[in-house]
Amino acid sequence: MTKFSHSLNCIDCNCKSIIFKKLTDAELELINQNRFEVNFKAGEIMFKQGTPSPHFLCITKGLAKLYIEGYGKNLILGLVKPVEYIFGPGVYVDNRHHYSAAAVEDSSACMVDVNTYKHLIRENPDFAEEFIKRVSLQSIFNFDQFVSLTQKQMHGRIADALFYLSDVIYCKNPFDMTISRQDLADISGMSKESAIRILKEFKEEGILTVEGNNVHILNPAQLKKISETG
Repeated sequence: MTKFSHSLNCIDCNCKSIIFKKLTDAELELINQNRFEVNFKAGEIMFKQGTPSPHFLCITKGLAKLYIEGYGKNLILGLVKPVEYIFGPGVYVDNRHHYSAAAVEDSSACMVDVNTYKHLIRENPDFAEEFIKRVSLQSIFNFDQFVSLTQKQMHGRIADALFYLSDVIYCKNPFDMTISRQDLADISGMSKESAIRILKEFKEEGILTVEGNNVHILNPAQLKKISETG
């Protein structure tokens, strides 16, 4: 069951995303007055594609996945970890979510009224610039994803996904993969069966080991070569 609370204070909070460090104490207090905290169990939907988007969401604990609900299957756009925010393009277009978000692990998030956010963007140029920077970085990441999904074979796409998990999300090797095998497939644009088969092939070739959810990339150079050659 989703739980709501309002226990933290934005000024004293140690879980602020870099973008919010551009705000003054008065501006942080404005956010504090127009937000609430939400706890999500693993697997719970945070918001659904096509629904209204009255809030932006900042992950303070756990891990979330962003995904497009396609025709019969999903495509994961990326994973969000603390302390990053989720702010879809629909807020400035049609006030709708154009993708869904769900908790991968037990997670916590702050939800802030979108009109408060828009007000601060208009009033604080440093905050607005940091916001534009984050949107730009997300666009660059999406461009890289498009190349991987449209120009690489399945082995290259799984290699890219493994590096994404080890280098960007978990930031270690070996790592415990808290996403499911289906999620790994949805990141890579393939079936679950294909993703499992390729992991098995990598294991047999000595590129990595997989013990339950623990993944250890033994030969990063070989995996990198597979990523580059697609």
